[in-house]
Amino acid sequence: MCSIIGYCGPVPDMERFTRGFAQTKSRGPDDTRLAPAGPGLLGFHRLAIMGLTPAGMQPFSLEGSLAVCNGELYGFRPLREQLRQKGYTFASDSDCEILLPLYREYGTDMFAMLDAEFACVLYDAQAQTFVAARDPIGIRPLYYGYDPAGTIVFASEAKNLVGLVGKIRPFPPGHYYQDGAFIPYCDIAAVPEICHDDLETACGAIRDKLIAGVRKRLDADAKVGFLLSGGLDSSLVCAIAARESDRPIRTFAIGMEGDAIDLKYARQAADYIGSDHTEVYMTRREVLEALEEVIHLLGTFDITTIRASMGMYLVCKAIHRQTDIRVLLTGEISDELFGYKYTDFAPSPEAFQQEAEKRVRELHMYDVLRADRCISVNSLEARVPFGDLDLVRYVMCLDPAMKINRYGKGKYLLRHAFEGLGYLPGEILWREKAAFSDAVGHSMVDDLKAYAEETYTDEEFEEKRQRYTHARPFTKESLLYRELFEKYYPGQGEMIADFWMPNRTWEGCNVDDPSARVLSNYGQSGT
Repeated sequence: MCSIIGYCGPVPDMERFTRGFAQTKSRGPDDTRLAPAGPGLLGFHRLAIMGLTPAGMQPFSLEGSLAVCNGELYGFRPLREQLRQKGYTFASDSDCEILLPLYREYGTDMFAMLDAEFACVLYDAQAQTFVAARDPIGIRPLYYGYDPAGTIVFASEAKNLVGLVGKIRPFPPGHYYQDGAFIPYCDIAAVPEICHDDLETACGAIRDKLIAGVRKRLDADAKVGFLLSGGLDSSLVCAIAARESDRPIRTFAIGMEGDAIDLKYARQAADYIGSDHTEVYMTRREVLEALEEVIHLLGTFDITTIRASMGMYLVCKAIHRQTDIRVLLTGEISDELFGYKYTDFAPSPEAFQQEAEKRVRELHMYDVLRADRCISVNSLEARVPFGDLDLVRYVMCLDPAMKINRYGKGKYLLRHAFEGLGYLPGEILWREKAAFSDAVGHSMVDDLKAYAEETYTDEEFEEKRQRYTHARPFTKESLLYRELFEKYYPGQGEMIADFWMPNRTWEGCNVDDPSARVLSNYGQSGT
Protein backbone atom coordinates (compact mmCIF):
# COMPACT_ATOMS: atom_id res chain seq x y z
CA MET A 1 0.00 0.00 0.00
CA CYS A 2 0.91 3.63 -0.36
CA SER A 3 -0.75 6.86 0.73
CA ILE A 4 -1.54 9.84 -1.47
CA ILE A 5 -2.85 13.33 -0.91
CA GLY A 6 -3.74 16.10 -3.31
CA TYR A 7 -4.51 19.65 -2.18
CA CYS A 8 -5.91 21.28 -5.31
CA GLY A 9 -5.17 24.88 -4.41
CA PRO A 10 -3.20 27.00 -1.95
CA VAL A 11 -2.61 25.26 1.39
CA PRO A 12 -3.66 27.72 4.13
CA ASP A 13 -2.25 25.78 7.08
CA MET A 14 0.86 23.78 6.17
CA GLU A 15 1.34 22.45 9.68
CA ARG A 16 -2.17 21.01 9.80
CA PHE A 17 -1.74 19.59 6.29
CA THR A 18 1.48 17.75 7.11
CA ARG A 19 0.06 16.54 10.42
CA GLY A 20 -2.97 15.12 8.61
CA PHE A 21 -0.87 13.43 5.94
CA ALA A 22 1.36 11.89 8.61
CA GLN A 23 -1.67 9.98 9.91
CA THR A 24 -1.16 7.39 7.16
CA LYS A 25 2.62 7.08 7.23
CA SER A 26 2.23 3.37 7.99
CA ARG A 27 0.73 2.89 4.51
CA GLY A 28 4.05 3.99 3.02
CA PRO A 29 6.92 3.81 5.50
CA ASP A 30 9.73 3.65 2.93
CA ASP A 31 9.81 7.28 1.82
CA THR A 32 7.76 10.50 1.81
CA ARG A 33 7.69 13.33 -0.67
CA LEU A 34 5.67 16.51 -1.13
CA ALA A 35 5.77 18.35 -4.45
CA PRO A 36 4.25 21.63 -5.64
CA ALA A 37 1.61 21.04 -8.30
CA GLY A 38 0.48 24.27 -9.89
CA PRO A 39 -1.28 26.21 -7.15
CA GLY A 40 -1.54 23.12 -4.95
CA LEU A 41 0.44 20.24 -3.54
CA LEU A 42 0.74 16.48 -4.10
CA GLY A 43 2.07 14.10 -1.44
CA PHE A 44 3.13 10.47 -1.41
CA HIS A 45 4.06 7.93 1.28
CA ARG A 46 5.74 4.99 -0.43
CA LEU A 47 5.56 1.26 0.22
CA ALA A 48 7.87 -0.15 -2.45
CA ILE A 49 6.30 -3.16 -4.20
CA MET A 50 7.10 -2.75 -7.90
CA GLY A 51 10.32 -1.04 -8.96
CA LEU A 52 12.07 -1.04 -5.60
CA THR A 53 14.78 1.52 -6.47
CA PRO A 54 14.54 5.24 -5.61
CA ALA A 55 13.61 5.88 -9.24
CA GLY A 56 10.18 4.45 -8.46
CA MET A 57 9.43 7.20 -5.94
CA GLN A 58 6.44 9.45 -6.66
CA PRO A 59 5.16 11.97 -7.65
CA PHE A 60 6.07 11.09 -11.20
CA SER A 61 6.48 14.04 -13.55
CA LEU A 62 6.20 14.64 -17.28
CA GLU A 63 6.85 18.10 -18.72
CA GLY A 64 5.46 19.83 -15.65
CA SER A 65 2.55 17.46 -15.06
CA LEU A 66 2.62 15.31 -11.93
CA ALA A 67 0.89 12.18 -10.66
CA VAL A 68 0.59 10.22 -7.42
CA CYS A 69 -1.03 6.80 -7.39
CA ASN A 70 -1.75 4.14 -4.81
CA GLY A 71 -2.33 1.11 -6.97
CA GLU A 72 -1.32 -1.92 -8.92
CA LEU A 73 -1.67 -1.69 -12.70
CA TYR A 74 -1.79 -5.29 -13.86
CA GLY A 75 -0.46 -5.95 -17.32
CA PHE A 76 1.41 -2.63 -17.32
CA ARG A 77 4.40 -4.00 -19.23
CA PRO A 78 2.67 -4.29 -22.64
CA LEU A 79 1.25 -0.79 -22.15
CA ARG A 80 4.70 0.51 -21.27
CA GLU A 81 6.14 -1.07 -24.40
CA GLN A 82 3.44 0.57 -26.54
CA LEU A 83 4.28 3.90 -24.95
CA ARG A 84 7.99 3.37 -25.60
CA GLN A 85 7.19 2.90 -29.26
CA LYS A 86 5.52 6.31 -29.15
CA GLY A 87 8.75 7.85 -27.86
CA TYR A 88 8.24 7.86 -24.08
CA THR A 89 11.09 6.87 -21.79
CA PHE A 90 10.89 5.40 -18.28
CA ALA A 91 13.32 5.71 -15.40
CA SER A 92 11.97 2.92 -13.19
CA ASP A 93 10.23 -0.45 -13.16
CA SER A 94 7.24 1.02 -11.33
CA ASP A 95 3.91 0.21 -12.93
CA CYS A 96 2.51 3.63 -12.00
CA GLU A 97 5.11 5.48 -14.10
CA ILE A 98 2.96 4.80 -17.17
CA LEU A 99 0.08 6.97 -15.91
CA LEU A 100 1.23 10.36 -17.17
CA PRO A 101 2.17 9.09 -20.65
CA LEU A 102 -1.19 7.30 -20.82
CA TYR A 103 -2.95 10.48 -19.80
CA ARG A 104 -1.01 12.45 -22.42
CA GLU A 105 -2.13 9.97 -25.11
CA TYR A 106 -5.70 9.18 -24.07
CA GLY A 107 -6.81 11.75 -21.51
CA THR A 108 -9.46 10.57 -19.06
CA ASP A 109 -10.38 7.71 -21.42
CA MET A 110 -7.34 5.93 -19.97
CA PHE A 111 -9.15 5.06 -16.73
CA ALA A 112 -11.48 2.63 -18.50
CA MET A 113 -8.43 1.02 -20.15
CA LEU A 114 -6.77 0.04 -16.88
CA ASP A 115 -6.86 -3.47 -15.46
CA ALA A 116 -6.06 -2.20 -12.01
CA GLU A 117 -6.95 -1.44 -8.44
CA PHE A 118 -5.94 2.17 -7.96
CA ALA A 119 -6.57 5.64 -6.63
CA CYS A 120 -4.70 8.54 -8.21
CA VAL A 121 -4.46 12.33 -8.39
CA LEU A 122 -2.89 14.04 -11.41
CA TYR A 123 -1.98 17.64 -12.08
CA ASP A 124 -2.28 18.52 -15.77
CA ALA A 125 0.22 21.35 -16.30
CA GLN A 126 -1.06 22.17 -19.79
CA ALA A 127 -4.67 22.58 -18.70
CA GLN A 128 -3.63 23.77 -15.23
CA THR A 129 -6.19 21.48 -13.64
CA PHE A 130 -6.39 18.50 -11.31
CA VAL A 131 -7.78 15.08 -12.20
CA ALA A 132 -8.48 12.25 -9.74
CA ALA A 133 -9.84 8.74 -10.21
CA ARG A 134 -10.61 5.49 -8.41
CA ASP A 135 -10.89 1.89 -9.58
CA PRO A 136 -14.34 0.44 -10.39
CA ILE A 137 -14.72 -1.50 -7.12
CA GLY A 138 -12.95 0.93 -4.83
CA ILE A 139 -10.35 -1.58 -3.69
CA ARG A 140 -7.90 1.28 -3.19
CA PRO A 141 -9.22 3.98 -0.88
CA LEU A 142 -9.78 7.61 -1.75
CA TYR A 143 -11.70 10.35 0.09
CA TYR A 144 -12.36 14.01 -0.56
CA GLY A 145 -13.71 17.15 1.02
CA TYR A 146 -13.67 20.94 0.62
CA ASP A 147 -11.67 23.31 2.79
CA PRO A 148 -13.19 26.58 4.08
CA ALA A 149 -12.12 28.36 0.89
CA GLY A 150 -13.91 25.77 -1.27
CA THR A 151 -10.73 24.01 -2.45
CA ILE A 152 -11.16 20.27 -2.99
CA VAL A 153 -8.72 17.98 -1.19
CA PHE A 154 -8.19 14.28 -1.97
CA ALA A 155 -6.53 11.74 0.34
CA SER A 156 -6.17 8.01 0.81
CA GLU A 157 -7.99 7.94 4.13
CA ALA A 158 -10.53 10.00 5.99
CA LYS A 159 -8.10 10.49 8.87
CA ASN A 160 -5.89 12.56 6.52
CA LEU A 161 -8.72 15.04 6.06
CA VAL A 162 -10.05 15.46 9.60
CA GLY A 163 -9.56 19.12 10.48
CA LEU A 164 -8.68 20.11 6.91
CA VAL A 165 -12.14 19.97 5.33
CA GLY A 166 -15.80 19.97 6.32
CA LYS A 167 -17.76 16.90 5.36
CA ILE A 168 -15.56 13.96 4.34
CA ARG A 169 -16.92 11.73 1.59
CA PRO A 170 -15.70 8.55 -0.09
CA PHE A 171 -14.62 9.13 -3.69
CA PRO A 172 -17.15 7.16 -5.78
CA PRO A 173 -15.61 4.00 -7.31
CA GLY A 174 -15.53 3.85 -11.08
CA HIS A 175 -15.48 7.65 -11.40
CA TYR A 176 -12.97 10.32 -12.25
CA TYR A 177 -13.01 13.93 -11.12
CA GLN A 178 -12.35 16.77 -13.56
CA ASP A 179 -13.31 20.43 -13.60
CA GLY A 180 -15.50 20.19 -10.51
CA ALA A 181 -17.49 17.13 -11.59
CA PHE A 182 -17.41 13.42 -10.74
CA ILE A 183 -17.85 11.52 -13.99
CA PRO A 184 -18.61 7.76 -14.15
CA TYR A 185 -16.39 5.70 -16.42
CA CYS A 186 -17.33 2.18 -15.23
CA ASP A 187 -20.27 0.78 -13.27
CA ILE A 188 -18.86 -2.67 -12.54
CA ALA A 189 -22.15 -3.90 -11.05
CA ALA A 190 -24.26 -2.97 -14.08
CA VAL A 191 -25.43 -5.78 -16.35
CA PRO A 192 -25.72 -4.64 -19.97
CA GLU A 193 -26.90 -8.09 -21.04
CA ILE A 194 -27.61 -11.34 -19.18
CA CYS A 195 -25.18 -14.15 -19.99
CA HIS A 196 -26.93 -17.50 -20.51
CA ASP A 197 -23.89 -19.79 -20.55
CA ASP A 198 -24.73 -23.33 -19.42
CA LEU A 199 -23.46 -24.63 -16.07
CA GLU A 200 -20.26 -26.27 -17.29
CA THR A 201 -19.33 -23.35 -19.55
CA ALA A 202 -19.94 -20.88 -16.73
CA CYS A 203 -17.94 -22.88 -14.20
CA GLY A 204 -15.07 -23.27 -16.65
CA ALA A 205 -15.00 -19.54 -17.24
CA ILE A 206 -15.11 -18.82 -13.50
CA ARG A 207 -12.20 -21.17 -12.94
CA ASP A 208 -10.10 -19.69 -15.73
CA LYS A 209 -10.77 -16.10 -14.72
CA LEU A 210 -10.03 -16.71 -11.03
CA ILE A 211 -6.77 -18.49 -11.89
CA ALA A 212 -5.79 -15.57 -14.12
CA GLY A 213 -6.73 -13.14 -11.33
CA VAL A 214 -4.48 -14.92 -8.85
CA ARG A 215 -1.64 -15.30 -11.33
CA LYS A 216 -1.41 -11.59 -12.18
CA ARG A 217 -1.46 -10.72 -8.44
CA LEU A 218 1.61 -12.83 -7.80
CA ASP A 219 3.66 -10.33 -9.81
CA ALA A 220 5.64 -8.32 -7.26
CA ASP A 221 9.22 -7.32 -6.62
CA ALA A 222 8.52 -7.64 -2.87
CA LYS A 223 7.68 -10.86 -1.00
CA VAL A 224 4.12 -12.20 -1.13
CA GLY A 225 2.10 -14.04 1.54
CA PHE A 226 -1.48 -15.27 1.92
CA LEU A 227 -4.25 -15.04 4.49
CA LEU A 228 -5.80 -18.50 4.86
CA SER A 229 -8.94 -18.88 6.96
CA GLY A 230 -9.72 -22.43 5.88
CA GLY A 231 -12.93 -21.27 4.21
CA LEU A 232 -13.65 -21.80 0.55
CA ASP A 233 -12.55 -18.40 -0.76
CA SER A 234 -9.13 -17.93 0.81
CA SER A 235 -8.38 -21.63 0.41
CA LEU A 236 -8.99 -21.45 -3.35
CA VAL A 237 -6.76 -18.39 -3.68
CA CYS A 238 -3.99 -20.19 -1.80
CA ALA A 239 -4.45 -23.45 -3.72
CA ILE A 240 -4.19 -21.67 -7.07
CA ALA A 241 -1.16 -19.69 -5.92
CA ALA A 242 0.54 -22.87 -4.69
CA ARG A 243 0.20 -24.37 -8.19
CA GLU A 244 1.45 -21.18 -9.81
CA SER A 245 4.53 -20.84 -7.56
CA ASP A 246 7.83 -22.65 -7.83
CA ARG A 247 8.31 -22.85 -4.05
CA PRO A 248 5.95 -23.32 -1.08
CA ILE A 249 3.82 -20.26 -0.46
CA ARG A 250 3.55 -18.73 3.04
CA THR A 251 0.09 -18.83 4.61
CA PHE A 252 -1.22 -17.33 7.85
CA ALA A 253 -4.29 -18.06 9.96
CA ILE A 254 -5.63 -16.67 13.24
CA GLY A 255 -8.06 -17.84 15.89
CA MET A 256 -9.14 -17.32 19.48
CA GLU A 257 -7.45 -19.35 22.15
CA GLY A 258 -9.80 -22.11 23.16
CA ASP A 259 -12.48 -22.19 20.45
CA ALA A 260 -10.88 -21.30 17.11
CA ILE A 261 -13.02 -22.93 14.42
CA ASP A 262 -11.05 -21.84 11.36
CA LEU A 263 -7.60 -22.92 12.49
CA LYS A 264 -8.18 -26.64 12.02
CA TYR A 265 -9.53 -26.11 8.50
CA ALA A 266 -6.74 -23.71 7.62
CA ARG A 267 -4.19 -26.28 8.78
CA GLN A 268 -5.92 -28.96 6.71
CA ALA A 269 -5.84 -26.77 3.60
CA ALA A 270 -2.23 -25.76 4.23
CA ASP A 271 -1.10 -29.36 4.64
CA TYR A 272 -2.88 -30.33 1.44
CA ILE A 273 -1.35 -27.56 -0.71
CA GLY A 274 2.06 -27.82 0.99
CA SER A 275 2.30 -24.24 2.22
CA ASP A 276 4.64 -22.90 4.88
CA HIS A 277 1.91 -22.25 7.42
CA THR A 278 1.81 -20.06 10.53
CA GLU A 279 -0.91 -20.01 13.17
CA VAL A 280 -1.57 -16.95 15.33
CA TYR A 281 -3.67 -17.04 18.48
CA MET A 282 -5.46 -14.10 20.05
CA THR A 283 -7.02 -13.63 23.48
CA ARG A 284 -10.04 -11.81 24.88
CA ARG A 285 -7.71 -9.22 26.39
CA GLU A 286 -5.95 -8.56 23.08
CA VAL A 287 -9.29 -8.15 21.30
CA LEU A 288 -10.69 -5.66 23.80
CA GLU A 289 -7.42 -3.72 24.05
CA ALA A 290 -7.27 -3.40 20.24
CA LEU A 291 -10.91 -2.38 19.77
CA GLU A 292 -10.51 1.40 19.89
CA GLU A 293 -7.38 1.30 17.74
CA VAL A 294 -9.18 -0.85 15.16
CA ILE A 295 -12.14 1.53 14.94
CA HIS A 296 -9.75 4.47 14.53
CA LEU A 297 -7.82 2.78 11.73
CA LEU A 298 -10.99 1.60 10.00
CA GLY A 299 -12.96 4.83 10.11
CA THR A 300 -16.28 3.00 10.46
CA PHE A 301 -18.93 2.15 13.03
CA ASP A 302 -20.28 -0.87 11.14
CA ILE A 303 -20.64 -3.93 13.38
CA THR A 304 -19.77 -6.57 10.79
CA THR A 305 -16.71 -4.70 9.57
CA ILE A 306 -15.36 -4.13 13.07
CA ARG A 307 -15.92 -7.71 14.23
CA ALA A 308 -14.26 -9.16 11.16
CA SER A 309 -11.37 -6.70 11.46
CA MET A 310 -10.23 -7.85 14.89
CA GLY A 311 -8.69 -11.09 13.67
CA MET A 312 -7.43 -9.63 10.40
CA TYR A 313 -5.73 -6.71 12.12
CA LEU A 314 -4.01 -8.91 14.72
CA VAL A 315 -2.78 -11.50 12.20
CA CYS A 316 -1.42 -8.74 9.93
CA LYS A 317 0.26 -7.16 12.92
CA ALA A 318 2.03 -10.46 13.58
CA ILE A 319 3.03 -10.81 9.92
CA HIS A 320 4.51 -7.30 9.92
CA ARG A 321 6.48 -7.91 13.09
CA GLN A 322 7.71 -11.42 12.36
CA THR A 323 8.30 -11.56 8.58
CA ASP A 324 9.62 -9.54 5.64
CA ILE A 325 6.45 -10.08 3.59
CA ARG A 326 5.09 -6.95 1.91
CA VAL A 327 2.07 -8.21 -0.09
CA LEU A 328 -0.92 -10.29 1.10
CA LEU A 329 -3.50 -12.00 -1.09
CA THR A 330 -6.95 -12.40 0.46
CA GLY A 331 -10.33 -13.98 -0.33
CA GLU A 332 -12.59 -10.90 -0.13
CA ILE A 333 -15.36 -10.14 -2.69
CA SER A 334 -16.35 -13.77 -3.31
CA ASP A 335 -19.41 -13.41 -1.07
CA GLU A 336 -20.76 -10.44 -3.00
CA LEU A 337 -20.46 -12.36 -6.27
CA PHE A 338 -21.54 -15.86 -5.31
CA GLY A 339 -23.69 -15.33 -2.23
CA TYR A 340 -23.73 -15.21 1.57
CA LYS A 341 -25.64 -17.41 3.99
CA TYR A 342 -28.44 -14.86 4.03
CA THR A 343 -28.82 -14.76 0.24
CA ASP A 344 -30.12 -18.33 0.49
CA PHE A 345 -33.32 -16.53 1.56
CA ALA A 346 -33.54 -14.44 -1.61
CA PRO A 347 -37.17 -14.69 -2.73
CA SER A 348 -36.29 -14.73 -6.44
CA PRO A 349 -33.32 -14.69 -8.83
CA GLU A 350 -34.08 -11.03 -9.53
CA ALA A 351 -33.89 -10.22 -5.81
CA PHE A 352 -30.57 -12.08 -5.57
CA GLN A 353 -29.19 -10.03 -8.45
CA GLN A 354 -30.40 -6.72 -7.03
CA GLU A 355 -28.77 -7.54 -3.71
CA ALA A 356 -25.50 -8.50 -5.42
CA GLU A 357 -25.45 -5.23 -7.37
CA LYS A 358 -26.09 -3.24 -4.19
CA ARG A 359 -23.35 -5.06 -2.28
CA VAL A 360 -20.76 -4.70 -5.05
CA ARG A 361 -21.46 -0.97 -5.27
CA GLU A 362 -21.07 -0.64 -1.48
CA LEU A 363 -18.03 -2.89 -1.09
CA HIS A 364 -15.68 0.03 -0.66
CA MET A 365 -17.40 0.90 2.63
CA TYR A 366 -17.33 -2.58 4.13
CA ASP A 367 -15.26 -5.71 3.30
CA VAL A 368 -12.87 -3.90 0.96
CA LEU A 369 -12.37 -1.15 3.53
CA ARG A 370 -11.63 -3.75 6.20
CA ALA A 371 -9.02 -5.56 4.14
CA ASP A 372 -7.34 -2.33 3.07
CA ARG A 373 -7.08 -0.79 6.52
CA CYS A 374 -6.13 -3.88 8.52
CA ILE A 375 -3.39 -4.74 6.05
CA SER A 376 -2.12 -1.25 5.18
CA VAL A 377 -1.84 -0.03 8.78
CA ASN A 378 0.70 -2.81 9.18
CA SER A 379 2.70 -1.57 6.17
CA LEU A 380 1.50 -4.35 3.88
CA GLU A 381 -0.33 -4.32 0.56
CA ALA A 382 -3.63 -6.13 0.00
CA ARG A 383 -4.43 -7.84 -3.30
CA VAL A 384 -7.86 -9.30 -3.95
CA PRO A 385 -8.10 -11.88 -6.77
CA PHE A 386 -11.91 -12.15 -6.53
CA GLY A 387 -11.95 -8.44 -7.35
CA ASP A 388 -10.38 -9.06 -10.74
CA LEU A 389 -12.41 -6.91 -13.11
CA ASP A 390 -12.80 -9.60 -15.75
CA LEU A 391 -14.11 -12.10 -13.18
CA VAL A 392 -16.46 -9.58 -11.55
CA ARG A 393 -17.96 -8.49 -14.87
CA TYR A 394 -18.56 -12.09 -15.93
CA VAL A 395 -20.16 -13.29 -12.69
CA MET A 396 -22.35 -10.20 -12.39
CA CYS A 397 -23.69 -10.84 -15.90
CA LEU A 398 -24.46 -14.53 -15.34
CA ASP A 399 -28.13 -15.48 -15.27
CA PRO A 400 -29.13 -14.98 -11.60
CA ALA A 401 -31.29 -18.11 -11.82
CA MET A 402 -27.98 -19.99 -12.04
CA LYS A 403 -26.37 -18.13 -9.14
CA ILE A 404 -29.20 -18.39 -6.62
CA ASN A 405 -28.87 -21.31 -4.23
CA ARG A 406 -31.05 -24.01 -5.80
CA TYR A 407 -28.40 -26.69 -5.35
CA GLY A 408 -28.63 -27.18 -1.57
CA LYS A 409 -25.18 -25.63 -1.21
CA GLY A 410 -24.21 -21.98 -1.30
CA LYS A 411 -21.61 -20.78 -3.83
CA TYR A 412 -22.23 -23.89 -5.88
CA LEU A 413 -20.82 -22.40 -9.10
CA LEU A 414 -17.50 -21.61 -7.45
CA ARG A 415 -17.26 -25.00 -5.77
CA HIS A 416 -18.21 -26.92 -8.91
CA ALA A 417 -15.70 -24.91 -10.94
CA PHE A 418 -12.87 -26.59 -9.01
CA GLU A 419 -14.55 -29.93 -8.29
CA GLY A 420 -12.53 -33.04 -9.09
CA LEU A 421 -9.39 -31.14 -10.08
CA GLY A 422 -7.39 -31.72 -6.90
CA TYR A 423 -7.01 -28.09 -5.87
CA LEU A 424 -8.49 -28.70 -2.41
CA PRO A 425 -9.70 -31.63 -0.32
CA GLY A 426 -13.44 -32.19 -0.48
CA GLU A 427 -13.89 -31.20 3.17
CA ILE A 428 -12.65 -27.69 2.33
CA LEU A 429 -14.15 -27.32 -1.13
CA TRP A 430 -17.62 -28.21 0.17
CA ARG A 431 -17.30 -26.75 3.66
CA GLU A 432 -20.29 -24.70 4.80
CA LYS A 433 -19.80 -20.93 4.85
CA ALA A 434 -18.77 -19.55 8.24
CA ALA A 435 -18.39 -15.80 8.73
CA PHE A 436 -14.78 -14.90 9.54
CA SER A 437 -15.72 -12.97 12.69
CA ASP A 438 -17.47 -16.07 14.03
CA ALA A 439 -15.04 -18.66 12.76
CA VAL A 440 -12.01 -17.18 14.51
CA GLY A 441 -13.93 -18.30 17.60
CA HIS A 442 -17.50 -17.65 18.70
CA SER A 443 -16.12 -16.32 21.97
CA MET A 444 -14.67 -13.25 20.24
CA VAL A 445 -18.06 -11.89 19.15
CA ASP A 446 -19.57 -12.92 22.47
CA ASP A 447 -16.81 -11.05 24.32
CA LEU A 448 -17.40 -7.88 22.31
CA LYS A 449 -21.14 -8.02 22.90
CA ALA A 450 -20.67 -8.66 26.61
CA TYR A 451 -18.24 -5.73 26.89
CA ALA A 452 -20.80 -3.43 25.28
CA GLU A 453 -23.51 -4.68 27.62
CA GLU A 454 -21.30 -3.82 30.58
CA THR A 455 -20.62 -0.31 29.21
CA TYR A 456 -24.20 0.99 29.19
CA THR A 457 -27.31 0.62 31.28
CA ASP A 458 -30.52 0.24 29.32
CA GLU A 459 -31.39 3.86 30.11
CA GLU A 460 -27.98 5.14 28.94
CA PHE A 461 -28.27 3.15 25.74
CA GLU A 462 -31.68 4.56 24.90
CA GLU A 463 -30.65 8.13 25.69
CA LYS A 464 -27.31 8.08 23.83
CA ARG A 465 -28.47 6.34 20.69
CA GLN A 466 -31.07 9.05 20.10
CA ARG A 467 -28.24 11.53 19.44
CA TYR A 468 -27.72 10.00 16.01
CA THR A 469 -30.14 10.42 13.13
CA HIS A 470 -28.01 8.72 10.49
CA ALA A 471 -27.53 4.95 11.00
CA ARG A 472 -28.91 5.13 14.53
CA PRO A 473 -27.35 2.50 16.82
CA PHE A 474 -29.77 -0.32 17.55
CA THR A 475 -27.78 -2.43 20.03
CA LYS A 476 -25.38 -1.55 22.81
CA GLU A 477 -22.55 -2.95 20.70
CA SER A 478 -23.42 -0.64 17.81
CA LEU A 479 -23.59 2.33 20.18
CA LEU A 480 -20.15 1.53 21.62
CA TYR A 481 -18.67 1.43 18.12
CA ARG A 482 -20.41 4.65 17.07
CA GLU A 483 -19.12 6.56 20.09
CA LEU A 484 -15.57 5.39 19.46
CA PHE A 485 -15.95 6.35 15.79
CA GLU A 486 -17.16 9.84 16.72
CA LYS A 487 -14.12 10.32 18.96
CA TYR A 488 -11.86 10.27 15.89
CA TYR A 489 -14.26 11.29 13.10
CA PRO A 490 -16.68 13.74 14.73
CA GLY A 491 -19.77 14.36 12.65
CA GLN A 492 -18.56 12.21 9.75
CA GLY A 493 -20.92 9.24 10.11
CA GLU A 494 -22.39 9.71 6.64
CA MET A 495 -19.14 8.35 5.16
CA ILE A 496 -20.75 4.94 5.83
CA ALA A 497 -24.12 4.35 4.17
CA ASP A 498 -25.62 2.18 6.92
CA PHE A 499 -25.02 -1.02 8.84
CA TRP A 500 -24.05 -4.07 6.79
CA MET A 501 -26.95 -6.39 7.60
CA PRO A 502 -28.95 -9.12 5.90
CA ASN A 503 -31.82 -7.80 3.79
CA ARG A 504 -34.52 -7.31 6.43
CA THR A 505 -37.30 -7.36 3.82
CA TRP A 506 -36.64 -11.03 3.08
CA GLU A 507 -38.39 -13.71 5.12
CA GLY A 508 -35.95 -15.18 7.64
CA CYS A 509 -33.60 -12.17 7.52
CA ASN A 510 -35.27 -9.63 9.82
CA VAL A 511 -32.61 -9.97 12.52
CA ASP A 512 -30.86 -7.58 14.92
CA ASP A 513 -27.38 -9.08 14.64
CA PRO A 514 -25.32 -9.32 11.44
CA SER A 515 -23.79 -12.66 12.40
CA ALA A 516 -24.86 -15.58 10.24
CA ARG A 517 -25.17 -17.50 13.50
CA VAL A 518 -28.61 -15.97 14.01
CA LEU A 519 -29.95 -17.31 10.71
CA SER A 520 -31.90 -20.56 10.58
CA ASN A 521 -29.68 -22.00 7.83
CA TYR A 522 -26.38 -21.59 9.73
CA GLY A 523 -26.38 -25.33 10.48
CA GLN A 524 -22.88 -26.81 10.45
CA SER A 525 -21.20 -23.58 9.38
CA GLY A 526 -19.64 -22.94 12.77
CA THR A 527 -18.31 -26.37 13.61
